[in-house]
Amino acid sequence: MRDSCKVSIVLLLVLINGVFGDNPYRFFTWKITYGDIYPLGVKQQGILINGQFPGPHIDAVTNDNIIISVFNYLREPFLISWNGVQQRKNSYQDGVIGTTCPIPPGKNFTYIIQVKDQIGSFYYFPSLAFHKAAGAFGAIRVWSRPRIPVPFPSPDGDFWLLAGDWYKTNHYVLRRLLEAGRNVPFPDGVLINGRGWGGNTFTVQPGKTYRFRISNVGTATTLNFRIQGHTMKLVEVEGSHTIQNVYTSLDVHLGQSYSVLVTANQAPQDYYIVVSSRFTRKVLTTTSILHYSNSRRGVSGPAPAGPTLNIASSVFQARTIKRNLTASGPRPNPQGSYHYGLIKPARTIILANSAPWINGKQRYAVNGASFVAPDTPLKLADYFKIPGVFNPGSIPTSPPGGNGAYLTSSVMTANFREFIEIVFQNWENSVQSWHVSGYSFFVVGMDGGQWTQGSRSKYNLRDAVSRSTVQVYPRAWTAIYIALDNVGMWNIRSENWARQYLGQQFYLRVYTSSTSYRDEYPPPKNALMCGRARGRHTRPF
Repeated sequence: MRDSCKVSIVLLLVLINGVFGDNPYRFFTWKITYGDIYPLGVKQQGILINGQFPGPHIDAVTNDNIIISVFNYLREPFLISWNGVQQRKNSYQDGVIGTTCPIPPGKNFTYIIQVKDQIGSFYYFPSLAFHKAAGAFGAIRVWSRPRIPVPFPSPDGDFWLLAGDWYKTNHYVLRRLLEAGRNVPFPDGVLINGRGWGGNTFTVQPGKTYRFRISNVGTATTLNFRIQGHTMKLVEVEGSHTIQNVYTSLDVHLGQSYSVLVTANQAPQDYYIVVSSRFTRKVLTTTSILHYSNSRRGVSGPAPAGPTLNIASSVFQARTIKRNLTASGPRPNPQGSYHYGLIKPARTIILANSAPWINGKQRYAVNGASFVAPDTPLKLADYFKIPGVFNPGSIPTSPPGGNGAYLTSSVMTANFREFIEIVFQNWENSVQSWHVSGYSFFVVGMDGGQWTQGSRSKYNLRDAVSRSTVQVYPRAWTAIYIALDNVGMWNIRSENWARQYLGQQFYLRVYTSSTSYRDEYPPPKNALMCGRARGRHTRPF
């Protein structure tokens, strides 16, 4: 199987060279296996990549081509998705059930990804069957090209912190609870890089400055990040350079990623790095160690406490996170050269989450539509014009009246090059976190209560941060502006994984009648075919 895979990759590179150009290629081979892990001191069945938990890091430079051959040695189908990687013109590679056929047990699939016009901090994760609660996630760093200026001096080190809540219960037990219409329990703890309390040490030199990239890879809770005795300068959010505000702690909602600079300017000893759950009555806490290289003294005293239930402080902090207009992004031109606030949205889409019961079971929904996975990926059904898989417009663009909810493979339609406004309305008592695949959007506003057209008077139309995952506070709204410049079938989902699994997601079909490769690539030559697409053939590049 390995030799044939290498031959296939070579042929694929020949075919795609004309599409992706002469940018460098980076090759990875990943074996996906079960393995015993003990992150909270209890033996569990984890999902490992090349024997690692978490999985290996991916380092790339803007416009690099990443070739990842994934061999599935599990007893069940498997997919990996790439949180924040935009897959320009290429939603087939997004690795979610609406775009990509799962990799069957004992088989392999090679992802061909270009990090086109992107920089920043992202991560990958397994998207099927609640596998996310078992591992197989890892960090993605996309570095700026050498001649592109970065708005801060090169740090003396670069650390990843993949933080997330964790269950001692195996993922397949949690999955069965959800499929039976029950909620999963509260998590048992929090991990940093796959380890519990005191499980990681980050060594720093006195007087030096380090970049910490923090991602919330959990399934259920917002996290707060802080370092005892140190401040943090925020410099990047999911590929967007930010105004460099200084914080003592930082809320990181589900699915979000941040980069901060930390200077080792305190007395030489060891200090706690603390991650704790936010907005939970029972506070889960874990620590790592910031170790000064000349330290002869360990950590002392209790780990510093962080904010817990207070929402106002989190909203205030969120509003201070803004885009650095003079800094370059992946290209040399300033980030502020795109004046999103001068563009009038073509239309407004309002998305309201809910928690209905359907057929006697707990479900979650968007505008009354609770997503169920189709037997054929929506993107393949769309490309091959296979009838009966989905109905465009099967989810309304605003909340319907009444309390009715229904099961469907939800697809909302939109036009290529539309500029639209999306309002996430949350009438529930928990924080929501929303991700939009294939895009980075401008977070123009957030506030409590009901969104109205008058709410636009509070929008930030100048330097709103651009990102791919955003929070919506309880009984509140968040508004975004988004330019639909990426043709494809794109997943809009809750990052609370139980809610996502039970229906709080849908797909946005960004459509053009053009068949030009300038607008969208065809299915990859090696695309797996499943469901009603089985036996179909893709066209070569």
